[in-house]
Amino acid sequence: MNRRPFVLPPHDLHKHEMQSGSSALKPFSLKIQNLCKSFGDQTILSNLSLDLPSGKIFCLMAPSGSGKTTLFRILLGLESADSGNVNVNFQTKTQAPPSSALPCFSAVFQEDRLCEEFCALDNVMLVSHGTFSRQDAYTALCALLPAEAITRPVSTLSGGQKRRVALCRALLAPSSILLMDEPFTGLDEETRGEVIRFLKPLVSKKVLLISTHQAEDAEALGAAVIHL
Repeated sequence: MNRRPFVLPPHDLHKHEMQSGSSALKPFSLKIQNLCKSFGDQTILSNLSLDLPSGKIFCLMAPSGSGKTTLFRILLGLESADSGNVNVNFQTKTQAPPSSALPCFSAVFQEDRLCEEFCALDNVMLVSHGTFSRQDAYTALCALLPAEAITRPVSTLSGGQKRRVALCRALLAPSSILLMDEPFTGLDEETRGEVIRFLKPLVSKKVLLISTHQAEDAEALGAAVIHL
């Protein structure tokens, strides 16, 4: 319904990546070493170590309560680890890059965390920081939503439509490391496929870490699977 493919010519896609900070970075990896976290007597993470190179997609698969969301919160600085380290390692042995070129995070939480009184377009524009235009945001949203839904308050959208707005916002936000906590919840199979086709070209130079319970998601994304 009134959707059009989100297709950017290679030059424009490269321009967007440059603005979002991903192309400005040399290849890097997000390295997690011996991360531990407990709540009281309950151990959530025990000596977790991962090496996640940029340009790849990773699916984190584990039963509920295994620490996926806790790991994301630690990486985002919303929770403190009991011990361990999280570092960004650049693959080339050169002088440290300027702080403006260091990797930064974007996230999709289990909750949509939208401004309900704002329209979908304004929700996405909240994270632009001058890196993409209002027209860019509108074009992207047209790949995921009916055109009439883009300028309505998100409080009037369905749960699946809100989820797509949250996904679009995180994907367009300037970032080099993207964390998605069960991002496809509430999406039917067809819509899930549309979202996956939409996101893959936008994360080609980033680290994308997704938590999911669906093996089909990992297969559709061409992702490496990590079991906690």
